[in-house]
Amino acid sequence: MLAIIAAILFAIALVFNLAGTTFGTHISFDTFLVAGLLALALHLAGVGTGWRIRR
Repeated sequence: MLAIIAAILFAIALVFNLAGTTFGTHISFDTFLVAGLLALALHLAGVGTGWRIRR
């Protein structure tokens, strides 16, 4: 699931980069790029995979 979110964020970042647009002062190409990298890193770390610790 996080990999799909990362792909969507990367697509939004690509559109922002190609169009050269921003939303305000804080949301830009870099914001979506970093958010996509974060989601990808969480996916690769195994967060959200459904594994549970059993006691």
